Amino acid sequence: MAKVLVSIKIFPSDTTTDMNVLKDRVRKTLEGKASIYKYEEEPVAFGLVALIAHVLVPEAQGRMDEVEDLLKQTNGVSEVQVMVSRRIA
Repeated sequence: MAKVLVSIKIFPSDTTTDMNVLKDRVRKTLEGKASIYKYEEEPVAFGLVALIAHVLVPEAQGRMDEVEDLLKQTNGVSEVQVMVSRRIA
């Protein structure tokens, strides 16, 4: 089955959020649904740093919506924005 590599920008709910804790929460939230390829951090403004999660999602109808909903419900996450999605073999 093919996979989709999705780059998702995750905004923490607070500027004092520990990014390592947030990374761990995201990984645990997606367990069994998708896997993390890698993380990046991107400064936004006024001390806020966004987490860029590159996620491997199995190519299945509705799976990306499920991943997005799970991330939005994660404790410490304010907003989720899908940046890029590409199919990989």
